[in-house]
Amino acid sequence: MLKYLVTLAYIAVFVNSVFGQKMPHFDAENAFAYLKTQCDFGPRYPGSAGHRECLKYLIDEFEKYTGHVRQQNFSYPMLNDQQPVTMTNIIASFYPDLTARIMLCAHWDTRPWADRDPNPENRSKPVPGAHDGASGVAVLLELSRILSENVPPVGVDIILFDGEDFGSYGNENSWAIGSREFAGKQAHLFEPLYAVLLDMIGDRDQQIYMEQISFRYAPQITNKIWQTAASLGITEFIPEPRYEIMDDHVRLLNAGIPCVNIIDFDYKYWHTVEDTPDKCSAASLENVGTVLLPLIYENEDLR
Repeated sequence: MLKYLVTLAYIAVFVNSVFGQKMPHFDAENAFAYLKTQCDFGPRYPGSAGHRECLKYLIDEFEKYTGHVRQQNFSYPMLNDQQPVTMTNIIASFYPDLTARIMLCAHWDTRPWADRDPNPENRSKPVPGAHDGASGVAVLLELSRILSENVPPVGVDIILFDGEDFGSYGNENSWAIGSREFAGKQAHLFEPLYAVLLDMIGDRDQQIYMEQISFRYAPQITNKIWQTAASLGITEFIPEPRYEIMDDHVRLLNAGIPCVNIIDFDYKYWHTVEDTPDKCSAASLENVGTVLLPLIYENEDLR
């Protein structure tokens, strides 16, 4: 049966290459439902009940769309008491027999402490993580549904990193734990043309500038993404470099994978208890998903 499905995938790729393929539709409301469902589990920091429940949910969702889902489990100490907690990267692969591949990533954990909250009484509380955590995952879940129904010309590997928001300010090495673990132990198994990281992309007042590290070390695909947005009339992608951000893409770049960080860092609820779904919108998720679809279905080798 599996051999039959693989054969059908190759036939579909051939037919699409000859006759063309209508661009799939990104369902904004479906993506926003994914965002809200994650937040319904509560804060999703490693060691929490919400983290455990959301992990099961994410794996179950990916398994609806592909038979190639696996976990990368590892331990890491909590910063405040040094007790180890289990973290899990989720890896979902689509059409693994296709040689040309791209990688799409997000982090699925949330920050354990709202230490940027204007109210000091809230700073020891966990962050709900609608924009910072759930939004990027929501877009990738909707893209997973699309990939399962529309065969692309390239294979796609989706990685959800854990422990991105576990760090302490001023110590860059304490952030992006899951992607560091992936880069050190799994990245050599992948040879994507490029990777795209989605982090904090759900803000209702969306303004996505080019991230400076991405622009410096992966300029070709960075420019391609913002040019695609312009061609689609999506003005929320602003073609100017702005912030330089230590994020999961840096770990991939260091592992030799060209990676672009799509991030809306102009968000006043960052690392506060007010990072909730009402601060996000389906339209913002749709903007990002719609820009990514041509990169998947009209893919060019931008190595």
